[in-house]
Amino acid sequence: MMVETLAPPSFWRFHHRRLIPAAFTSHKTLFTLLWIAGVSSVILWQRNVSGGILTFRRGAPARPMPRLRPAAFNLTDFGGVGDGVTVNTAAFERAVFAISKLGKKGGGQLNVPAGDWLTAPFNLTSHMTLFLAQGAVILGIDVSKTNFCGFHIERGVKIFLQRHGPDSLVTCQNTVKDEKHWPLMPPLPSYGHGREHPGPRYGSLIHGQNLKDVVITGHNGTINGQGQTWWKKYRQKLLNHTRGPLVQIMFSSDILIYNVTLRDSPFWTLHPYDCKNITIRNVTILAPIFEAPNTDGIDPDSCEDMVIENCYISVGDDAIAIKSGWDQYGIAYGRPSVNILIRNLVVRSMVSAGVSIGSEMSGGVSNITVENLHVWNSRRAVRIKTAPGRGGYVRHITYRNLTFDNVRVGIVIKTDYNEHPDEGFDPKATPVLEDISYTSIHGEGVRVPVRIHGSEEIPIRNVTFRDMSVGITFKKKHIFQCAYVEGRVTGTIFPAPCENLDLYDEHEQLVKRSASQNVSDIDYDF
Repeated sequence: MMVETLAPPSFWRFHHRRLIPAAFTSHKTLFTLLWIAGVSSVILWQRNVSGGILTFRRGAPARPMPRLRPAAFNLTDFGGVGDGVTVNTAAFERAVFAISKLGKKGGGQLNVPAGDWLTAPFNLTSHMTLFLAQGAVILGIDVSKTNFCGFHIERGVKIFLQRHGPDSLVTCQNTVKDEKHWPLMPPLPSYGHGREHPGPRYGSLIHGQNLKDVVITGHNGTINGQGQTWWKKYRQKLLNHTRGPLVQIMFSSDILIYNVTLRDSPFWTLHPYDCKNITIRNVTILAPIFEAPNTDGIDPDSCEDMVIENCYISVGDDAIAIKSGWDQYGIAYGRPSVNILIRNLVVRSMVSAGVSIGSEMSGGVSNITVENLHVWNSRRAVRIKTAPGRGGYVRHITYRNLTFDNVRVGIVIKTDYNEHPDEGFDPKATPVLEDISYTSIHGEGVRVPVRIHGSEEIPIRNVTFRDMSVGITFKKKHIFQCAYVEGRVTGTIFPAPCENLDLYDEHEQLVKRSASQNVSDIDYDF
């Protein structure tokens, strides 16, 4: 019999298993040991979590919060109130400060019980576990509202009067408006003067820098950015700074995020930046599929050694977008995204793509595997996008076992995505795109299965296709579209491949050499 144990941080990228000793194979002995262990863990949990058994709302039975650290705290220990109107920023800050003192002892766990925990942005610390119970919601303050004496304004005044009486109103002065709750931070070094606006950017709701050994998990609790007002202000051009992500971890290592829901981010949802050894597992990410601009699901950015698996993502932009900096700033910063495994995902994107690489990829992207991916009701399935001026490279990219379900365009490589940070980019800094393979590609209801649009200055080299069968919705001639691409197809491919690619049979024997790799039959009209 095999049992799975929680691996130490340095082994989060792998499954770590241990055998039960032979002396414990007796059913009676094993049952007795498990019973003793269960009772002991409950007693220890009750002793170490302040306040005893947690009380959940609506009479739901309590699910005990497992201790993943030597010490555990409840947010309520630090004055937190989960009523959806009390602002809990100070409670989160006090809790994180307490955990920061425990690093040499293994760190601490902050339990967020069921409730609506309204807060402005706060930072994490090293050796910390943020645990969200079932029914727990961390709510970012809605920037369309004001904050009144520590309460959200709509219901806050009524609750404040009930608690403190009408005479307290005259002593209340701390009213803070709009997005001023969000701290301003310097632009990211690989993006130049700013992503949406020159100058500072808004911070994320949950933020961390220069950290090690951080876990965000729970019984599928939720982190909700309440991004609706951010999106509206962005569309109306009322913001003076770049919006912040929902969760951003920077310059850090050994990060584990699993069993949580992230929704309605103001900007990119989960943004690991210049990080190493990250695992994201069993995470649900949600945003409206329209009118929620730039709400990417996960943006690995100049990251190394990363696994994203068993996730569901439906958002208003790319479900996943792998990045590494923007034009001359990304080239100078020089941190590639490398060794990233993406597997067992169901994704949806009606605006952009299921999994994208770029367009900001100037530091380079390599050794990426995307497998067992189901893309449904989307504009595009998998896309690589770049442009002259980006520099860098995209190479050693493997797509395997992809399913397209009602997708407008299945596979896209685009080399004219001309959006630049400023006029200082070098138009002669052309990216290199090479060694890209697609194996076992299937689906139905697709208008254009393949659109690979290289150019004379950015040709695409060594692209391979094997085992492809995609049901199409329009039986036009040019539905496997190519321009300036060199590579091969092996075995049975449907629909018929473009003329730019060499044809090989299933035994790797050459059938037909391409007459011209520069032929262009790109048709953006359908």
